[in-house]
Amino acid sequence: MAKSTLAQRRAARKGYQQAKRKPLGEGSRFRAIAKSAKLGGAKEPEAVAAVIGRKKYGPKKMARLAAQGRKKARK
Repeated sequence: MAKSTLAQRRAARKGYQQAKRKPLGEGSRFRAIAKSAKLGGAKEPEAVAAVIGRKKYGPKKMARLAAQGRKKARK
């Protein structure tokens, strides 16, 4: 997949900056990173977001956040 335009990538970055202000654990940050990775040309943007989260928060906390997300998605 080819990279998106510069304007699209900047818009995704702006969306991530807005998502950073929201509380941790609701999934908006994860979705914003995945969108940014997709526009950057990643084949599996959710995997990129998961790796970034594990690096930033550690495997334990990321697993807890993922469980919260799955629980929220069931509702």
